[in-house]
Amino acid sequence: QVQLVESGGGLVQAGDSLRLSCAASGRTFSRYLMGWFRQAPGKEREFVATISWNGAITTYADSVKGRFTIARDNTKNTMYLQMNSLKPEDTAVYYCAAQPYGTGRYDYWGQGTQVTVSS
Repeated sequence: QVQLVESGGGLVQAGDSLRLSCAASGRTFSRYLMGWFRQAPGKEREFVATISWNGAITTYADSVKGRFTIARDNTKNTMYLQMNSLKPEDTAVYYCAAQPYGTGRYDYWGQGTQVTVSS
């Protein structure tokens, strides 16, 4: 089992940058595929990015490709999301999630951190 805590959200202007962090408890962080998701008001939660256990493989939603970068540091049990060139449509609550290898589903979720981008 793993517990996840996001941080780094805030209110920024369009074009600014933010870095989100996701701190994980436990000693098996490297055994999880990790992901970022977001949910805007009135919309369903959507995928943002994922990263493999060793960071070698990353995937992104088309809407953030080229602007966001996902990374992880297994020595610190932490995952990151560097968000550049932010747009008002990036406004959402951002969640990190952990997927145990072999399950195909994200079993563990953080509480979320709010990102608001003003125009």
